[in-house]
Amino acid sequence: MKDRSLLMIPGPIEFEPEVLAALGAPTNSHVAPEFIEEFGQALERLRDVFLSSDGQPFVIAGSGTLAMDLAGANLIEPGDRALVVNTGYFSDRFGELLERYGAVVTHVRAPVGARPTLDEVEDALKGAVYQVMTVTHVDTSTGVVADVEELAALARRYGVLTVVDGVCSVAGEALRMDEWGVDIALTASQKAISVPPGLALLVAGPRAMEKFRRRKSPVANYYADWTNWLPILQAYEARKAGYFGTPPVNLICALNVSLKHILTEGMEARFRRHRALGSACKAAMAALGLGQVPVSAECAANTMTAPRYPAGVSGNDLLPRVKAAGAILAGGLHPAIRAEYFRIGHMGTANAGDLLATVNAIEAGLAACGYAFEPGTGVTAAVRTLALAQVDLR
Repeated sequence: MKDRSLLMIPGPIEFEPEVLAALGAPTNSHVAPEFIEEFGQALERLRDVFLSSDGQPFVIAGSGTLAMDLAGANLIEPGDRALVVNTGYFSDRFGELLERYGAVVTHVRAPVGARPTLDEVEDALKGAVYQVMTVTHVDTSTGVVADVEELAALARRYGVLTVVDGVCSVAGEALRMDEWGVDIALTASQKAISVPPGLALLVAGPRAMEKFRRRKSPVANYYADWTNWLPILQAYEARKAGYFGTPPVNLICALNVSLKHILTEGMEARFRRHRALGSACKAAMAALGLGQVPVSAECAANTMTAPRYPAGVSGNDLLPRVKAAGAILAGGLHPAIRAEYFRIGHMGTANAGDLLATVNAIEAGLAACGYAFEPGTGVTAAVRTLALAQVDLR
């Protein structure tokens, strides 16, 4: 039994004790043979997690926004056209980032909670010659999931590189870089990868690397420049030391532990578990009479849930009461609807017990706010959904 509330926000999340032990171990030299082996293993394992046999992995000290920067800075040259498939706050951020590097950016937008249709994206692709298309796999501000497989196939038909912001998806939502033709996928350590914050993670496929090598102008970001990092990462993978900037030794060791756990579970099993947890959480909220920000089940993420507050209940009332009952949740983020909804993360190490405890805490919070419902309704719906998915409830 934990002596604190469960952290059930869309990142950071709860972490395995073995991962935290690696983070808290005495720090080794970044050129020690033991660390060189750890870093080399982590780079190799990233390919397996991203399902990219021939991609180039990047592991850099920084946040998920740096991972986005690593993509934008190295792919974009002034005058390039970029298409942003926009599903929320972080899609807006990617557009702003690309403009900083000189891109001419076009957004294909949808109402809050929805996603652009494939026809709308194709109409945009027909309207100009684009070099890059960005897709936010799960926009953490809305809980909307994009259809990456279909979007990447569409981009391929028009000769456009697909960049997937997988900060809230990689290692939780199904993402198959090789099979789907995704050119860059990126994430951060603190979400479904299940490592404390501090690592920007990216895998670049062959077409993305080719565009980078054919650049006519220098990369306009010194720290993010792949030119500086490629020799270092290639050296570590070859089990040799390299140096550009001191790597975050303990975080990389923790990453290697977590990647081993992820691959031991297996990617297909991990995708199934996240689907089951996502479905159970949404079933629980529906049973309690709470709506969702995503406008349909088809565009609702598995790694998080974004329920709307019921009438008469505000975040200032509900969230502290849920925390007191044992679960920490996040408030709204999208500026257009910030006060209308809250966010539940159920990714990475989250299991059935964590989810049921969270739903129970939400029920307790709602009751304390005076919201009328049949006690146990949400938990029962979640249990039923998990049982149908054959998830171990022990």
